[in-house]
Amino acid sequence: MCFKFQYCVVVLPPLLLYKGKLIFKFILVPESIMQLFRICSRSALAVIFALLLLNTSAIAAPDGKALFQSNCASCHNPLKDATGPALQNIDKTFPSKEWGYAWIHNSAALIAAGDKTAVDIFNKFNKTAMTAFPQLKNDEIDAILKYVDDYKAPPTAVAAAPGGNDGGQSEGGSGMVYTIITLSLLVLAVILWRANQTLGRSANEKEGIPNAKEIPLYRNKVVIAMVAILAFIMAGYWLVNGAINEGRQQNYQPLQPIYYSHKVHAGINQINCLYCHAGAEKSKQAMIPSTNVCMNCHKQINEYTGDKDHALVTAEGKTINGTDQIKMLYQYAGWDPVAKKYKLDKNGNIDAKPIQWVKIHNLPDHVYFNHSQHVKVGQVQCQRCHGQIQEMDEVYQFAPLSMGWCINCHRQTKVQFDNQYYSIFQKYHEEIKAGKRDGVTVEEIGGTECQKCHY
Repeated sequence: MCFKFQYCVVVLPPLLLYKGKLIFKFILVPESIMQLFRICSRSALAVIFALLLLNTSAIAAPDGKALFQSNCASCHNPLKDATGPALQNIDKTFPSKEWGYAWIHNSAALIAAGDKTAVDIFNKFNKTAMTAFPQLKNDEIDAILKYVDDYKAPPTAVAAAPGGNDGGQSEGGSGMVYTIITLSLLVLAVILWRANQTLGRSANEKEGIPNAKEIPLYRNKVVIAMVAILAFIMAGYWLVNGAINEGRQQNYQPLQPIYYSHKVHAGINQINCLYCHAGAEKSKQAMIPSTNVCMNCHKQINEYTGDKDHALVTAEGKTINGTDQIKMLYQYAGWDPVAKKYKLDKNGNIDAKPIQWVKIHNLPDHVYFNHSQHVKVGQVQCQRCHGQIQEMDEVYQFAPLSMGWCINCHRQTKVQFDNQYYSIFQKYHEEIKAGKRDGVTVEEIGGTECQKCHY
């Protein structure tokens, strides 16, 4: 408990109080001690300032985890092959560090130049060219590679949070420690500043020098003005940020009528996405499969036997009985697993009802998006927009699906230019033949014009 009196600020226990007054009121602080205290307080402030600068430098360093999630996670996994190769220790397979930078900046250029390593990777992964990332700096690439090299798989028993497929808890814990230390040092700095100020006033009183009247912070015009400006800026930021994100549903993960695990179906059992979502390469809509598509397999598979290898757990940590979910499917489909036939109603029709799946990915009505144009013509992998869907139990919206996100993709993604549809772009074909360019992005053929998506 801190008490202020005529000479200085002293930290005293309540035993030194008598009727609300300090019994050591007569104690004076010698000038030499006060000078020493001032020197110590200034040194402490210098140390605090240096620590804050060091902490700021650490925060300002490239964040490998964030860079990986925003640029690489849609096609790569640190530990196993996905759309692209597993990234852990992949830098050790590069011919050189500079080759790795060149590959990430523009892999198509190395492939076009006939580089053996680049061509081998291209052929191994179904001749799917990696997206170019010319905007990534070398130190950012180093941060990504360090993150994937240090990556450790999270325990399988712990349910992963939406949008998080990398055990980054240690990094988050370190960030929290830094935050606590920084706040503690700031509090210490304020205490030392106030102590130094009070000692100065005490010395002035001792020497007969008048002290300026101290104005409380809540009445200080400068403080009031700064708080008002800060509040105005924060309110503006909150309003603008809220308006920008209006209608976006990134990480949206609704509760579905049946617990359906994409990890079990598309990941472990390797069921092709197009088996259930047949419209993805043929029409605008990818299609939600009907109950009959599910029953093609589940007429024979009537129990879930993967509990030991892969327990079904919700985002809240609740364990799910897979066999019970299959029984729920039978109720919707009107299937009798004992008689091995469909149940009929009084009119002789199958006693079935549709599953009311909750739609996750929603675009505004004024936005046109065609799945076949991207999947069939553009050869865009499902994971580019939906994330590592083969590793999700409960599906959530991976990407923001904002206009800026789509435009950035159009600026970076190269079209399959050998398509007959693009034969009218003679200039680009001639430049490719002449070696002046190695590809054509969606932006260069009008992919960022308003009427491309809004008409």
